Amino acid sequence: MAERMIQTPLGPITLTASDGAITALDWRQGARDATPELCEAEAQLDAYFAGTRQAFDLPLRVEASEFQQRVCARMQAIPFGDTLTYGDLARELGAPAQAIGAGCGGNPIAIIIPCHRVLGAKSLGGFSAKGGVETKVWLLRHEGAAGLLI
Repeated sequence: MAERMIQTPLGPITLTASDGAITALDWRQGARDATPELCEAEAQLDAYFAGTRQAFDLPLRVEASEFQQRVCARMQAIPFGDTLTYGDLARELGAPAQAIGAGCGGNPIAIIIPCHRVLGAKSLGGFSAKGGVETKVWLLRHEGAAGLLI
């Protein structure tokens, strides 16, 4: 397992990779390993935060239950600047909205797997990363989805 800490507008984040795939993104300080997939993830995140990248093309592996993998796969398909509700995902995946909320909260690779693009029907919903909902608001504004926040 290798780690690469990068500085972002949201503070330091650490990417983790194992066997050639990104497996986690955490809001914490970590090592500065330089595997090809970690260096590419850093470059793509830098471009995302600079406003020049809207989609990630990285080898990812969600090391979780089959249901969590399904939720993460569906979140990956939400385009930059778009949003869905927990209810939308619940209907698509045939699961209760609360289970979808737990799936979003259990996303191990936030930002790259855009759980911030999933909202409550009448509210922003939660965000389990550092900064909580304020980080979610920052990401949505960065993607031009701020009209939803007014």
